[in-house]
Amino acid sequence: MSTRTESSPHPSSDPTNSSAAFLTPSAPKWLGVLGAFWAVIGLSLLLGFAAFRLGKKAMEAWGMNADWEIWHWFVLAGWLVFMGYSEGYKGFQKAFSPRAAARTRVVRDRPTWLRVLFAPLFIMCFFDATKKRLIVAYVLTAMIIGFVLLFRLIGQPLKGILDAGVVFGLSWGLVSYFYFLVPALTKAPFGVDPEVAQAVADSQ
Repeated sequence: MSTRTESSPHPSSDPTNSSAAFLTPSAPKWLGVLGAFWAVIGLSLLLGFAAFRLGKKAMEAWGMNADWEIWHWFVLAGWLVFMGYSEGYKGFQKAFSPRAAARTRVVRDRPTWLRVLFAPLFIMCFFDATKKRLIVAYVLTAMIIGFVLLFRLIGQPLKGILDAGVVFGLSWGLVSYFYFLVPALTKAPFGVDPEVAQAVADSQ
């Protein structure tokens, strides 16, 4: 049986009104506010720390620009454009960021102990999500780990050039998350599907 997302405006099936994840009991409403705060801080630290670490490698390569050949500059320009569009715009702005903002709202409005405790993982769709979204989250994570390991085998300045593109995409993603977070937490309805599994709504 296929898994459907919670999209009905009726209170019993509104994604922001689902009361249980993995059949866990609801947490107090005030804990939902703390959970949403933890979700924002956790995701910000994750993306920010990754951008900072990779940014150091990019700056190291930039310090070697006297050794750059003309093709290095073409690779940098092309890679920045590619990562800005594919990771920043398509990956974050059009998909991940609005969904993460919507799921942050779910944590705040209908908290459960699991959602609050693992709020950063929840808004990244590592649990309590549709089957498709769970598969995408785990496969994408495995791919990212694979690219990180692959990049370690590449020497400077090319490694720093590649890292610069990733930093650009991550920075775009963090900014776009906060862009969507404000209306997600202040407007009703927000209008973005958080892709919480229908089975969760059925367990209410």
